[in-house]
Amino acid sequence: MPRPDPAELIEATRRGDRAALARLLSIIERGGEGARSVGRACHGLGSDAYTVGITGAPGAGKSTLTSALIDLVRARDERVAVLAIDPSSPFSGGAILGDRVRMGVHALDEGVFIRSMATRGHLGGLAVAAPEAVRVLTAAGYPWVLLETVGVGQVEVDVIGQADTTVVVVNPGWGDAVQANKAGLMEIADVFVINKADRPGADETARDLRRMLDMAGAETWRPPVVCATATSGDGVEDVWRAVVDHRDHLVATGELGERHHRRAAEEVTRLVAARLLDQARALTSGPRAAELAAAVAAGDTDPWTAADQLLDESQASLGSGDAR
Repeated sequence: MPRPDPAELIEATRRGDRAALARLLSIIERGGEGARSVGRACHGLGSDAYTVGITGAPGAGKSTLTSALIDLVRARDERVAVLAIDPSSPFSGGAILGDRVRMGVHALDEGVFIRSMATRGHLGGLAVAAPEAVRVLTAAGYPWVLLETVGVGQVEVDVIGQADTTVVVVNPGWGDAVQANKAGLMEIADVFVINKADRPGADETARDLRRMLDMAGAETWRPPVVCATATSGDGVEDVWRAVVDHRDHLVATGELGERHHRRAAEEVTRLVAARLLDQARALTSGPRAAELAAAVAAGDTDPWTAADQLLDESQASLGSGDAR
């Protein structure tokens, strides 16, 4: 079958074709030249979507909270897209995607688009794929994009770094607060949500988080600590109000533009690093690389000298090619 033309898919997506949008996101996930073509074609189309990252330990209730937030956004007659980020293999880690069942009630709502994203073959991983996917959703006209991750590892922290507002979800119990601190989430959180606040220990967890925030200090924005029970809807309005308040703060202080500029610079750096890594793998997969690796293993040379030799010979080869 002929490969779909990105420009045609983008045009169909902007007309409301959800199947075309799904195909564009699949191209983004696969990476390679197709993803680059889609990214170039989507860049600058539509107003920037506001992205809200939702992260926390597995079982914290992120999917249930996300579903409740979708209800609030739709009640305001605004469209919303959800990217459920799954860093596991689509072959061995598919069970994680079962959490998306909790958002199944929105499947027939034309104003809601939900997509699970896995790393697959994307060069640079999800940290590269996520901003490109948001760019596609922006072109499709979604003003809100919720980025939900499955855990609190480094991959998730990197992806959540793409969000304008980051919501960290914990449960009652000191252990979750400690995990949030150890995972580095105290530094990236803009809003803390204690979900399942109807359980014992919610007040103590809120107090502990506020104490840690006191010790950390805050320059212009102190992350609010909001108690909520997503299953019943209690406190969900307060969560969304905290998100909107943070957005208003970023706009008023000019920090939103600064964050966008910083993320754009980081994205360019990641793309350059991914391209260089690809070139390095090609450079170290030939017979000359195998010869030098054998010399390193035999103790005849050290790995730094071997690397220098490969790079020097590669540069010399390029230079001789230019001369010709």
